[in-house]
Amino acid sequence: MNEKQLTKLLNEIKSGACPVEDAIAQLRSMPFEDIGFAKIDHHRHIRCGFPEVIYCPGKDIEHIAAIFKRLASTGHNVLATRANEQIYSALVEKTGIDGIKYEKFSKAITLHQEPPAEKPVGLITIVTAGTADIPVAMEAKVTAEICGQNVELVCDVGVAGLHRIVDKISLLQSSNVVIVVAGMEGALVSVVGGLVACPVIAVPTSVGYGASFDGLAALLAMLNSCASGVTVVNIDNGFSAGFTAAIINSRTSRWERSKH
Repeated sequence: MNEKQLTKLLNEIKSGACPVEDAIAQLRSMPFEDIGFAKIDHHRHIRCGFPEVIYCPGKDIEHIAAIFKRLASTGHNVLATRANEQIYSALVEKTGIDGIKYEKFSKAITLHQEPPAEKPVGLITIVTAGTADIPVAMEAKVTAEICGQNVELVCDVGVAGLHRIVDKISLLQSSNVVIVVAGMEGALVSVVGGLVACPVIAVPTSVGYGASFDGLAALLAMLNSCASGVTVVNIDNGFSAGFTAAIINSRTSRWERSKH
């Protein structure tokens, strides 16, 4: 249940269109629904602006399908991360829900059921240092988009060829949030951070040779960035970057609307 649905229900109770007993039945699953192996947080949309997200690794396919079906029954958008095609096929078969999609680069499963509560005003731009960083960037992109945001993806503009990122300065400077996805030494984020006046979210990736230590070198470099507006998420965590960017952009959009 989201804020719009809750407001509608309260107005129906007030007008007498919905008996109190029926309202209690609808609210009974709040703030969570216990299905034995999982406690589904139906209240999260009201608290955080987006429903609970399913992290697939380590979960039984039957459990994933059951959680997905319960989340979908609310009418909200649904997102499952770090999934494979086997999980996707099982969800389509076991839930019987139309409109479930799989994005192979991001390994995300999505179900779009509701439009954004408000039309987004600003832009989130995601840039990758290399082509190998695209899967993590796509996870960020899919996450921000299912949260109702406008997203632009720019690939392969790392510091080995600085003219490539310079060519995108106008786009970067027109963005409300920039997500920088980079492995190796993670230097791109400091470059971008020195070019823009908006929040920059850095995502270190596990792309690189031995001394990159599966992304640890990029993580430490990003944490030590001299660019003031840089915030860093965990290694390969495109989901967190996309979700955080969506929160920032949605609040910025509301502020921009209030000026008009």
